[in-house]
Amino acid sequence: MSIQPLGGGCVGKVYKIRMADGMVYAAKYAERGGAGLDREAFMLRYLRDHSQLPIPAVIFTDERLLVMQLISGTSRFSDAAQRHAAELLADLHAIAASRFGFGRDTLIGGLNQPNPWNDSWVTFFAEHRLGYMADAALQEGRLPRQFHRQLHALIPRLAELLPEPDQPSLLHGDVWTTNVLADGDSITGFLDPAIYFGHPEIVLAFITLFNTFGVPFFERYHQLRPIAPGFWEVRRDIYNLYPLMVHVRLFGGGYVSSVGSVLARLGV
Repeated sequence: MSIQPLGGGCVGKVYKIRMADGMVYAAKYAERGGAGLDREAFMLRYLRDHSQLPIPAVIFTDERLLVMQLISGTSRFSDAAQRHAAELLADLHAIAASRFGFGRDTLIGGLNQPNPWNDSWVTFFAEHRLGYMADAALQEGRLPRQFHRQLHALIPRLAELLPEPDQPSLLHGDVWTTNVLADGDSITGFLDPAIYFGHPEIVLAFITLFNTFGVPFFERYHQLRPIAPGFWEVRRDIYNLYPLMVHVRLFGGGYVSSVGSVLARLGV
């Protein structure tokens, strides 16, 4: 057996494992307990069982170890691969539930992501995404109190700024560049999900925040699932406050100033 370190892995270190019989796997290992790799395995299995996304098969899991099928590919995306990603995500977002949330809490970047069922997307986003993450960041000493006040001043305005979508859609939840793999013009894998049923615009906003995909992706996605007016001008900034707060909690630093910049653009 041989073990080779791989890049990535916010929760634990990632390795390529070649067994004596020639089988090759990807393994994520967390040195400390509480990493929640069993929850990550649940999310991978859910997407594999309920969607057409290319998802690695889970071979073994417990709280500190996750062994998966190794998927080939890189995080470099041709125009055609971006269009393929748009088709895959548009298809995922067509999978609907009756309410927003999920049947259990999930994870994003190793942080707890609460998903109590709710009939209102605006209420769900306000309480269990923006408000929840801002409160946790303040308690951990990562977020300045002034920004916390501004975020909570924005929450009462969300009912005016955000529409209720036609249906709750199944979301991957963390379409960050290194969480997607491509081989040539095809997407070969989606990794590290943060699943729940919500508004697809929060995923589209995240994609713009870290430039996961560009114009070819959005043109194709818009053909399949038209993006409503106001997303680029206002809603993108509102939704990106959530992943920014996640990064404030995980990394601090410049992400705090990015939160301030978005709040300034929103006039709060």
